[in-house]
Amino acid sequence: MDDARETPETLLRAAAAHREAGRIEAAVLAYQGALNLRPAMPNSWYNLAQLQRRAGRFEEALASYDEALAHGVDGPEEVHLNRGVIFSDDLGRADLAEEALQEALRIAPDYVPALLNLGNLHQDRGALEEARVAFARAHAIAPNASTPLARLLGVARLAGPEDPLAQAARMRIARPGTAPEDRAEVGYALAGALDRAGEWDLAFAAAADANRAVRGRYDRAAHERYVDRLIAGFAHPGTTAGGAGAGEAPVFILGMFRSGSTLAEQILAKGDGVVTGGELAIIPELAASLRGYPEAAASAPEASIAALREEYLARLRRARGAGRFHTDKRPDNFLHVGLIKRLFPDAKIVHTVRAPADMAVSLFFLHLDPAMSYATDLGDIAHWYRQYRRLMAHWKALWPGDIHRLDYDALIANPRPVIEALFRFTGIPHGPEALEYSGSDRAVRTASAGQVHEPLYARASGRWRHYERHLGPFFEALKD
Repeated sequence: MDDARETPETLLRAAAAHREAGRIEAAVLAYQGALNLRPAMPNSWYNLAQLQRRAGRFEEALASYDEALAHGVDGPEEVHLNRGVIFSDDLGRADLAEEALQEALRIAPDYVPALLNLGNLHQDRGALEEARVAFARAHAIAPNASTPLARLLGVARLAGPEDPLAQAARMRIARPGTAPEDRAEVGYALAGALDRAGEWDLAFAAAADANRAVRGRYDRAAHERYVDRLIAGFAHPGTTAGGAGAGEAPVFILGMFRSGSTLAEQILAKGDGVVTGGELAIIPELAASLRGYPEAAASAPEASIAALREEYLARLRRARGAGRFHTDKRPDNFLHVGLIKRLFPDAKIVHTVRAPADMAVSLFFLHLDPAMSYATDLGDIAHWYRQYRRLMAHWKALWPGDIHRLDYDALIANPRPVIEALFRFTGIPHGPEALEYSGSDRAVRTASAGQVHEPLYARASGRWRHYERHLGPFFEALKD
């Protein structure tokens, strides 16, 4: 672009075009150029902050939101909400997230998105009564909206199946014209509340209805082919010259969803110098960036692998800061163990396992990402599980000494030897108090958040027996 013709207007048009085309870095540069010429454009600071967050530049995004506020942006409560999301989701700073959300509510006391996020934050910390108050307030402000009702149900203790909150949920689900996603959101929450109330048959019926509302197509044959390609692409351990040392490699925690990975990470968090990553998206995003994955990752030259490794470490440090040890707890990274071991040949991998029927029930009752379409059907859950077992057996054969099996049910039954073995495998130093897990005081962003704040959560082990009469499709598919 000719410098003589650059104006804020031309740069903003260029930024919009880049943004529309998905050229995030180019859009960032164009916004920065426009704001250098004319700083008093609060909406442009806001747009820049959104793009900087998408690019993983979280501190820069916070600074741009500050500029938007300083220049009098309309709707400042939304800016504080967005700052709170960065603090909680991207930087793991629950304290600063709460400050930002409280500021949003000081400006706009009835701002429902801030109330919902504040409730989530309390729930992540295990402060369920505070969460209930925030969600109840949001529901009172927006009684016809599905999300406040669902969030309130998520922390409710129903008096029984005819509890007024359960009746409100049924009315919402049955209302003509209710969108499938709203039916599902309220239905999953109702199923969880009925489960906690011991109304097993009603709970399963609610979960089944919610799953039907959003059931997508899980292509079993396509997934089998993908697992075949992973196994063929990483057919032998391989070697990587000049790779990262063990001190740089995080401890990767992976397995089926709902298999105890969050608990494993919170146990390791009691060790010395551990910075927890939570469910980081870095590995799946690096895999997606490689054209021809997984074959491309297996055959990539060392220079390309080194660049990916540096990108991973830079993003990890940017999101979670420095630490002697890091954890990366992303269950579906079990798909990418081959890539992980190319990036970090010395990486230690904790593989969490659990009774498959308990895992199936837990998946069936959760409102998960649409990409996890297998979780809406018991037969598909069994198929996914069998492919996961096949792939993990392959990884274990390649790297038998670097993959540690942590059994959730064994941990619940007799914690100390399982915890000792986990610390011994990872090499993380710890004091004696780390061997006596009594719950976490950290904010945890996961479906298991409520459980990890308690002493070891035994109620989920054997939960499937409440639903045994409904699990025939799962057991049949598991036998195929």
